[in-house]
Amino acid sequence: MKSKNNKHPRVNPIDIKDKDSITELIAEFHSSGVFGPGRIAKAVDIYTEMIKQKSTVFLGIAGALVPGGMRKILTDMIKEGMVQVIVSTGANVTHDLIEAFGGKHIRQVPYKSDQELREKSIDRIYDAFVADESFIKLEDNLQPIFKEIWENTKDETNTLVISTRRLMQLIGEKLEDDNSFVKAAYDHKVPIYVPALADSILGLQLWLFSQMNRTLIDDMDDLGSIQRLAWDSEKAGAFFLGGGVPKNYIFQSRLMSPKTFDYAIQITMDRVETGGLSGASLEEAISWGKVTSESRMVNVVSDITIALPLIFQATLSNLKRDD
Repeated sequence: MKSKNNKHPRVNPIDIKDKDSITELIAEFHSSGVFGPGRIAKAVDIYTEMIKQKSTVFLGIAGALVPGGMRKILTDMIKEGMVQVIVSTGANVTHDLIEAFGGKHIRQVPYKSDQELREKSIDRIYDAFVADESFIKLEDNLQPIFKEIWENTKDETNTLVISTRRLMQLIGEKLEDDNSFVKAAYDHKVPIYVPALADSILGLQLWLFSQMNRTLIDDMDDLGSIQRLAWDSEKAGAFFLGGGVPKNYIFQSRLMSPKTFDYAIQITMDRVETGGLSGASLEEAISWGKVTSESRMVNVVSDITIALPLIFQATLSNLKRDD
Protein backbone atom coordinates (compact mmCIF):
# COMPACT_ATOMS: atom_id res chain seq x y z
CA MET A 1 0.00 0.00 0.00
CA LYS A 2 1.38 3.39 -1.02
CA SER A 3 1.89 5.87 1.82
CA LYS A 4 0.05 9.18 1.51
CA ASN A 5 3.13 10.85 2.97
CA ASN A 6 5.28 10.14 -0.09
CA LYS A 7 4.10 13.38 -1.69
CA HIS A 8 5.79 15.46 1.01
CA PRO A 9 9.45 16.54 0.76
CA ARG A 10 11.78 14.61 3.00
CA VAL A 11 13.88 16.18 5.75
CA ASN A 12 17.33 15.24 4.50
CA PRO A 13 20.24 15.04 6.92
CA ILE A 14 22.74 17.87 6.52
CA ASP A 15 25.92 16.47 4.96
CA ILE A 16 28.83 18.92 5.17
CA LYS A 17 31.79 16.56 5.53
CA ASP A 18 33.12 17.28 2.04
CA LYS A 19 31.69 20.78 1.65
CA ASP A 20 33.96 23.80 1.87
CA SER A 21 31.86 26.82 0.85
CA ILE A 22 28.96 28.77 2.31
CA THR A 23 26.99 28.19 -0.89
CA GLU A 24 27.28 24.43 -0.41
CA LEU A 25 26.35 24.78 3.26
CA ILE A 26 23.19 26.73 2.38
CA ALA A 27 22.33 24.08 -0.23
CA GLU A 28 22.45 21.50 2.56
CA PHE A 29 20.31 23.76 4.75
CA HIS A 30 17.82 23.90 1.89
CA SER A 31 17.84 20.13 1.50
CA SER A 32 17.10 19.72 5.19
CA GLY A 33 14.51 22.48 5.03
CA VAL A 34 13.51 22.65 8.68
CA PHE A 35 14.28 24.51 11.90
CA GLY A 36 16.92 27.26 11.81
CA PRO A 37 18.82 25.97 8.77
CA GLY A 38 15.64 25.68 6.73
CA ARG A 39 14.64 29.23 7.58
CA ILE A 40 18.07 30.61 6.72
CA ALA A 41 17.88 28.83 3.36
CA LYS A 42 14.41 30.26 2.77
CA ALA A 43 15.71 33.75 3.62
CA VAL A 44 18.37 33.33 0.93
CA ASP A 45 15.70 32.30 -1.59
CA ILE A 46 13.46 35.24 -0.71
CA TYR A 47 16.28 37.80 -0.67
CA THR A 48 17.52 36.55 -4.05
CA GLU A 49 14.03 36.81 -5.56
CA MET A 50 13.48 40.20 -3.93
CA ILE A 51 16.52 41.60 -5.72
CA LYS A 52 15.94 39.82 -9.03
CA GLN A 53 12.41 41.22 -9.16
CA LYS A 54 13.93 44.72 -8.83
CA SER A 55 12.13 45.37 -5.57
CA THR A 56 12.97 48.40 -3.50
CA VAL A 57 14.73 46.81 -0.53
CA PHE A 58 14.14 48.55 2.80
CA LEU A 59 16.79 47.48 5.33
CA GLY A 60 16.13 47.93 9.05
CA ILE A 61 19.25 48.00 11.23
CA ALA A 62 18.77 47.57 14.99
CA GLY A 63 20.85 46.08 17.79
CA ALA A 64 24.62 46.35 18.18
CA LEU A 65 25.52 45.22 14.67
CA VAL A 66 28.58 47.39 14.09
CA PRO A 67 30.21 46.45 17.42
CA GLY A 68 29.26 42.86 16.54
CA GLY A 69 31.42 42.89 13.40
CA MET A 70 28.68 43.42 10.79
CA ARG A 71 29.90 46.81 9.52
CA LYS A 72 31.64 45.59 6.36
CA ILE A 73 28.71 43.36 5.43
CA LEU A 74 26.30 46.30 5.68
CA THR A 75 28.67 48.33 3.51
CA ASP A 76 28.98 45.55 0.94
CA MET A 77 25.19 45.12 0.79
CA ILE A 78 24.99 48.77 -0.26
CA LYS A 79 27.87 48.55 -2.73
CA GLU A 80 26.41 45.44 -4.36
CA GLY A 81 23.05 47.12 -4.90
CA MET A 82 21.28 44.80 -2.47
CA VAL A 83 19.56 47.60 -0.52
CA GLN A 84 17.93 50.85 -1.63
CA VAL A 85 16.66 52.35 1.64
CA ILE A 86 18.09 52.12 5.17
CA VAL A 87 16.40 52.83 8.48
CA SER A 88 18.88 52.60 11.34
CA THR A 89 19.12 53.19 15.03
CA GLY A 90 21.32 56.12 15.97
CA ALA A 91 23.64 53.72 17.77
CA ASN A 92 24.67 51.80 14.65
CA VAL A 93 25.42 55.05 12.83
CA THR A 94 27.38 56.22 15.88
CA HIS A 95 29.54 53.10 15.93
CA ASP A 96 30.10 53.28 12.18
CA LEU A 97 31.35 56.85 12.57
CA ILE A 98 33.59 55.87 15.48
CA GLU A 99 35.43 53.51 13.13
CA ALA A 100 35.38 56.03 10.27
CA PHE A 101 37.06 58.65 12.45
CA GLY A 102 39.85 56.34 13.60
CA GLY A 103 38.31 54.89 16.74
CA LYS A 104 37.91 51.16 17.20
CA HIS A 105 35.96 48.37 18.81
CA ILE A 106 38.13 45.95 20.75
CA ARG A 107 37.84 42.48 22.30
CA GLN A 108 39.47 40.19 24.86
CA VAL A 109 39.72 42.94 27.46
CA PRO A 110 40.43 41.33 30.85
CA TYR A 111 38.26 42.62 33.69
CA LYS A 112 36.88 41.44 37.00
CA SER A 113 33.89 43.76 37.15
CA ASP A 114 32.16 46.42 35.13
CA GLN A 115 33.17 48.90 37.80
CA GLU A 116 36.79 48.14 36.90
CA LEU A 117 35.99 48.88 33.25
CA ARG A 118 34.36 52.17 34.28
CA GLU A 119 37.52 53.14 36.15
CA LYS A 120 39.57 52.32 33.04
CA SER A 121 37.22 54.38 30.82
CA ILE A 122 36.19 51.34 28.78
CA ASP A 123 32.58 50.73 27.77
CA ARG A 124 31.28 47.17 27.35
CA ILE A 125 28.84 45.87 24.73
CA TYR A 126 28.47 42.21 25.78
CA ASP A 127 31.98 40.92 24.91
CA ALA A 128 32.98 43.83 22.66
CA PHE A 129 34.44 47.02 24.10
CA VAL A 130 34.92 50.67 23.19
CA ALA A 131 37.35 52.95 25.00
CA ASP A 132 36.13 56.44 25.89
CA GLU A 133 38.95 57.83 23.75
CA SER A 134 37.09 56.56 20.68
CA PHE A 135 34.08 58.68 21.65
CA ILE A 136 36.41 61.65 22.09
CA LYS A 137 37.63 61.12 18.52
CA LEU A 138 34.01 60.97 17.43
CA GLU A 139 33.29 64.32 19.07
CA ASP A 140 36.46 65.95 17.75
CA ASN A 141 35.50 65.00 14.19
CA LEU A 142 31.74 65.48 14.35
CA GLN A 143 31.59 68.94 15.86
CA PRO A 144 33.48 70.66 12.98
CA ILE A 145 31.26 68.81 10.47
CA PHE A 146 28.15 69.99 12.31
CA LYS A 147 29.53 73.54 12.26
CA GLU A 148 30.17 73.44 8.51
CA ILE A 149 26.70 72.02 7.84
CA TRP A 150 25.16 74.70 10.05
CA GLU A 151 27.05 77.54 8.37
CA ASN A 152 26.10 76.33 4.89
CA THR A 153 22.49 75.39 5.57
CA LYS A 154 21.09 77.68 8.29
CA ASP A 155 18.15 79.92 7.44
CA GLU A 156 17.68 83.67 7.92
CA THR A 157 16.91 83.13 11.61
CA ASN A 158 20.26 81.37 12.12
CA THR A 159 18.47 78.05 12.55
CA LEU A 160 19.46 74.77 10.94
CA VAL A 161 16.35 72.74 10.11
CA ILE A 162 17.40 69.41 8.66
CA SER A 163 16.08 65.89 8.15
CA THR A 164 18.06 62.91 9.41
CA ARG A 165 18.54 61.55 5.89
CA ARG A 166 20.03 64.87 4.73
CA LEU A 167 22.25 64.98 7.81
CA MET A 168 23.49 61.46 7.02
CA GLN A 169 24.23 62.49 3.43
CA LEU A 170 26.25 65.51 4.51
CA ILE A 171 28.21 63.50 7.08
CA GLY A 172 28.77 60.66 4.60
CA GLU A 173 30.13 63.14 2.07
CA LYS A 174 32.94 64.02 4.51
CA LEU A 175 34.05 60.45 5.24
CA GLU A 176 37.11 58.79 3.70
CA ASP A 177 36.74 55.29 5.16
CA ASP A 178 35.57 52.97 2.38
CA ASN A 179 34.40 50.44 4.97
CA SER A 180 31.84 52.88 6.36
CA PHE A 181 28.22 52.09 5.55
CA VAL A 182 27.36 55.79 6.00
CA LYS A 183 29.91 56.69 3.32
CA ALA A 184 28.77 53.84 1.06
CA ALA A 185 25.17 55.03 1.38
CA TYR A 186 26.22 58.54 0.34
CA ASP A 187 28.30 57.23 -2.57
CA HIS A 188 25.47 55.03 -3.86
CA LYS A 189 22.61 57.44 -3.15
CA VAL A 190 20.98 55.19 -0.56
CA PRO A 191 19.06 57.30 1.99
CA ILE A 192 19.61 56.56 5.68
CA TYR A 193 16.73 57.47 7.98
CA VAL A 194 17.40 57.68 11.73
CA PRO A 195 13.96 58.27 13.29
CA ALA A 196 15.27 57.83 16.86
CA LEU A 197 18.41 59.93 16.37
CA ALA A 198 18.06 61.50 19.82
CA ASP A 199 18.38 58.04 21.37
CA SER A 200 22.12 57.76 20.65
CA ILE A 201 25.52 59.34 21.26
CA LEU A 202 25.23 60.87 17.79
CA GLY A 203 22.03 62.55 18.95
CA LEU A 204 23.73 63.74 22.13
CA GLN A 205 26.55 65.22 20.07
CA LEU A 206 24.05 67.09 17.91
CA TRP A 207 22.25 68.30 21.02
CA LEU A 208 25.53 69.62 22.44
CA PHE A 209 26.17 71.45 19.19
CA SER A 210 22.64 72.88 19.21
CA GLN A 211 23.21 74.59 22.57
CA MET A 212 25.24 77.27 20.81
CA ASN A 213 23.92 76.78 17.27
CA ARG A 214 20.15 76.48 16.95
CA THR A 215 19.40 73.15 15.26
CA LEU A 216 16.11 71.34 14.68
CA ILE A 217 15.57 67.86 13.23
CA ASP A 218 12.71 67.76 10.72
CA ASP A 219 11.15 64.37 11.41
CA MET A 220 8.12 65.11 9.25
CA ASP A 221 10.31 65.72 6.21
CA ASP A 222 11.85 62.28 6.73
CA LEU A 223 8.44 60.70 7.18
CA GLY A 224 7.08 62.24 3.99
CA SER A 225 10.19 61.18 2.08
CA ILE A 226 10.01 57.49 3.02
CA GLN A 227 6.25 57.48 2.40
CA ARG A 228 6.88 58.72 -1.14
CA LEU A 229 9.56 56.08 -1.70
CA ALA A 230 7.20 53.35 -0.53
CA TRP A 231 4.34 54.72 -2.65
CA ASP A 232 6.49 54.93 -5.78
CA SER A 233 7.93 51.42 -5.42
CA GLU A 234 6.23 48.95 -7.75
CA LYS A 235 7.58 46.06 -5.67
CA ALA A 236 8.99 46.38 -2.16
CA GLY A 237 10.84 44.10 0.23
CA ALA A 238 11.59 44.56 3.92
CA PHE A 239 14.70 43.06 5.50
CA PHE A 240 14.70 43.48 9.27
CA LEU A 241 17.93 43.02 11.21
CA GLY A 242 16.31 43.07 14.62
CA GLY A 243 13.16 45.06 15.31
CA GLY A 244 12.46 48.20 17.29
CA VAL A 245 11.99 51.60 15.69
CA PRO A 246 13.51 50.66 12.30
CA LYS A 247 11.04 47.78 11.86
CA ASN A 248 7.95 49.84 12.54
CA TYR A 249 9.22 52.84 10.56
CA ILE A 250 9.70 50.65 7.50
CA PHE A 251 6.46 48.71 7.88
CA GLN A 252 4.32 51.82 8.35
CA SER A 253 5.79 53.40 5.20
CA ARG A 254 3.62 51.13 3.06
CA LEU A 255 0.43 51.74 5.08
CA MET A 256 -0.44 54.91 3.17
CA SER A 257 0.12 53.16 -0.14
CA PRO A 258 -2.43 50.93 -1.91
CA LYS A 259 0.33 48.30 -2.05
CA THR A 260 1.84 46.16 0.71
CA PHE A 261 5.31 44.67 1.05
CA ASP A 262 5.78 41.83 -1.42
CA TYR A 263 8.65 40.29 0.56
CA ALA A 264 9.77 40.33 4.19
CA ILE A 265 12.67 38.77 6.08
CA GLN A 266 13.16 39.12 9.81
CA ILE A 267 16.14 37.99 11.87
CA THR A 268 15.47 38.30 15.57
CA MET A 269 15.83 36.52 18.89
CA ASP A 270 12.97 38.36 20.57
CA ARG A 271 9.84 36.48 21.55
CA VAL A 272 6.25 37.01 20.46
CA GLU A 273 4.63 36.67 23.89
CA THR A 274 5.45 40.19 25.12
CA GLY A 275 3.48 41.80 22.31
CA GLY A 276 6.46 43.93 21.33
CA LEU A 277 7.14 44.53 17.65
CA SER A 278 10.71 43.23 17.85
CA GLY A 279 9.44 39.72 18.48
CA ALA A 280 6.22 39.93 16.50
CA SER A 281 5.99 37.46 13.64
CA LEU A 282 5.78 38.78 10.11
CA GLU A 283 2.47 36.96 9.75
CA GLU A 284 1.02 39.24 12.42
CA ALA A 285 1.60 42.15 10.02
CA ILE A 286 -1.04 40.66 7.67
CA SER A 287 -3.71 41.84 10.12
CA TRP A 288 -2.31 45.38 9.87
CA GLY A 289 -2.25 45.40 6.07
CA LYS A 290 1.54 45.72 5.91
CA VAL A 291 1.93 42.41 4.09
CA THR A 292 -0.59 39.95 2.65
CA SER A 293 -0.96 36.20 2.75
CA GLU A 294 0.55 36.23 -0.76
CA SER A 295 3.74 37.99 0.38
CA ARG A 296 6.85 35.80 0.62
CA MET A 297 8.05 35.93 4.21
CA VAL A 298 10.31 34.17 6.67
CA ASN A 299 11.04 34.64 10.37
CA VAL A 300 14.60 33.60 11.20
CA VAL A 301 15.06 33.15 14.94
CA SER A 302 18.79 33.58 15.23
CA ASP A 303 21.65 35.78 16.32
CA ILE A 304 21.90 38.32 13.47
CA THR A 305 25.69 38.20 13.58
CA ILE A 306 25.55 34.49 12.71
CA ALA A 307 22.69 34.43 10.20
CA LEU A 308 23.39 37.63 8.25
CA PRO A 309 26.86 36.67 6.93
CA LEU A 310 25.45 33.37 5.65
CA ILE A 311 22.41 34.97 4.03
CA PHE A 312 24.44 37.79 2.47
CA GLN A 313 27.16 35.61 0.98
CA ALA A 314 24.79 32.95 -0.35
CA THR A 315 22.48 35.56 -1.88
CA LEU A 316 25.40 37.38 -3.48
CA SER A 317 26.65 34.08 -4.92
CA ASN A 318 23.19 33.39 -6.36
CA LEU A 319 23.06 36.80 -8.00
CA LYS A 320 26.54 36.55 -9.49
CA ARG A 321 25.92 33.02 -10.73
CA ASP A 322 22.74 34.04 -12.51
CA ASP A 323 24.06 37.37 -13.78
